[in-house]
Amino acid sequence: MSVLDVPIDALTGGPADLAGYRGKAVLIVNVASKCGLTPQYTALEELQSRYGPRGFTVVGVPCNQFMGQEPGSAEEIAEFCSATYGVTFPMTEKVDVNGEGRHPLYAGLVDTADAEGHSGDIRWNFEKFLVAPDGRVAARFSPQTAPDDDQVTGAIEAVLPG
Repeated sequence: MSVLDVPIDALTGGPADLAGYRGKAVLIVNVASKCGLTPQYTALEELQSRYGPRGFTVVGVPCNQFMGQEPGSAEEIAEFCSATYGVTFPMTEKVDVNGEGRHPLYAGLVDTADAEGHSGDIRWNFEKFLVAPDGRVAARFSPQTAPDDDQVTGAIEAVLPG
């Protein structure tokens, strides 16, 4: 079973249907609106614009587990992302990424190690996971790795379909 088969709701309600992204490269990112790394939304949206036409999408996953930096309702999160950063990529419901209540999506992601060998719990907001078109987790990037870093764009380009 791929992480793309895990049910999760969309931020606006109803199923997010990650399985609909099978055949695309997907960058899954736990996001927060009140974090020092929140400006990464700009680079994430640029990735969406740059690679979206080539079979790629960012999926933002709001999480409030890191110092309460995503406290808003679904409506507040959606408004903030749209008005402040012009976010067009899909967003899921707010979930826990660590601990006993860890969402099954993250249970399927956290065993993947990043370039420094870190696997396991999510360390902070904006940790990134690249899922290849076949549904396997192809890479993990630390929260501090900018979305437009060569490591990230190179990994995306390596797994783009076609």
